Amino acid sequence: MSPRDRSRRQATMAIAGHPIHPMLVPFPIACFTLALLTDIAYWRTSNLMWLHFSEWLLLAGLVIGVFAAVAGAVDFLANSEIRAQRPAWPHAIGNAIALILAFVNNLVHTADGWTAVIPYGLILSALTVLILLVTGWLGGSMVYRHAVGVRSHE
Repeated sequence: MSPRDRSRRQATMAIAGHPIHPMLVPFPIACFTLALLTDIAYWRTSNLMWLHFSEWLLLAGLVIGVFAAVAGAVDFLANSEIRAQRPAWPHAIGNAIALILAFVNNLVHTADGWTAVIPYGLILSALTVLILLVTGWLGGSMVYRHAVGVRSHE
C-alpha cells in the first residue's frame, strides 16, 4: 500500500496524530468483560458485592463507550476511504449493538438482587463480550490489514 493510500485513511478525530477511537476502546472492552466475570462471581456466590461491581462496570463501560463510539462514528462518517474497507460496516454495527446490549444490561442490573443477574444479566453480559470479540477482531483487521488510522512517514 502506498503512503498516499494510507494518508487517505487517517482518523478525523486525533490528538497529535494519534486516533482517539483506538485510545478509548480498551476501557469499555475491559469494563464489559469484567462485568461478565463479576456476574459469574455473583451467580456462584450470591454475594451482593459482585452485583454492585457489575453495575458500576457496566456504567463506566457505557460512559466511555459512548465517547469511543462518537470518535469512531466521526472517523467512519467523515472518511469514505474508511467506510470502503470491508470490515468497517460490521465493526461499526457490531459495536453499536454491543453498546445497546450493555445499556439494556445496565437497566436489567437495576432490578433487585438475584433477578438482576440470573438469567438475563448474565446472558446479556456474555452476548456483549462475544460481540466485542468479533468487533475487536474486525477493528484490528482495519488497522493491521487495511492501515486505517496509520500515519505515513513520507
